[in-house]
Amino acid sequence: MRFELTSEQEDFAQTLDKLLSGADTVSAARAWADGDPAPGLEVWRRLAELGVTALLVPEDEGGMGATPVELAVAFESLGRHAVPGPWVESVAFLPSIDRVVTVAAPPHTPYALDADVADATYVLDEDGLRDATAGELVGSIDPTRRLFPVTPGQPAEVEAPEGAFDLAVLATSAQLLGCGERLLSETVEYAGQRRQFGREIGSYQAVKHALADVRIALDFARPLVLGAAVLGSGPRDVSAAKVAAGDAAYLASRVALQVHGAIGYTREYDLSLWITKVRALVGAWGTPSFHRARVLEAL
Repeated sequence: MRFELTSEQEDFAQTLDKLLSGADTVSAARAWADGDPAPGLEVWRRLAELGVTALLVPEDEGGMGATPVELAVAFESLGRHAVPGPWVESVAFLPSIDRVVTVAAPPHTPYALDADVADATYVLDEDGLRDATAGELVGSIDPTRRLFPVTPGQPAEVEAPEGAFDLAVLATSAQLLGCGERLLSETVEYAGQRRQFGREIGSYQAVKHALADVRIALDFARPLVLGAAVLGSGPRDVSAAKVAAGDAAYLASRVALQVHGAIGYTREYDLSLWITKVRALVGAWGTPSFHRARVLEAL
């Protein structure tokens, strides 16, 4: 099986990257973290006009009727550009064309992401979706991920589609892949500019090897993410994708910190947006141990 995007899917990815490259998503993410969602919601509006929020909504309901492959393409771009907001919840778990929704799905996702800006907040229990009331904001290692505990209410008027959890896992995996690619790109560029002992640090063999290890990890994770999308997002496949993408992105963040040195730790430096996001997404929608156990159980 060849995990190559079609020309239409490649055009979709390029269109997304072009839009997001000109949208100043870094400023939007920083404003979101500070409690000002306006710039981030403007990015949301522009992506909605492109059809991103309607990807998994059936065509007969006014949506795009796309496949999980297009979902993975979109979320890799969202991760690459650190776009804030409850995208997984609104696009993958509970597709909605014209609403920003968020969902808590304990124990794997115990908090509702960005409930303060969502049009509707839900919680998933053994009986299905319930309307939920958000509590006080709790902290996250990623300041752009604003987490809220929820109190369940009455049964919701909407239902989560079949396989919604696994689609959310797939979307998170693609986000991690995009974050890892951005971290590698930023680090390679920095290594080619930063000089020590009269040479660019990227010319040192130890740095080259570390960057190559990240490139290999991301290249091995990508077929698992796209493969899970092609195969219909089954539990074993999406869990394998989540583990591989999480490991690769985490390696990218560690190498980025090592190569950048002390400046990489500072919140003022843009690199921190992706480093903290990776750390949060590794555990979002199921921890690595949970997904490894799923893969083992399926073998």
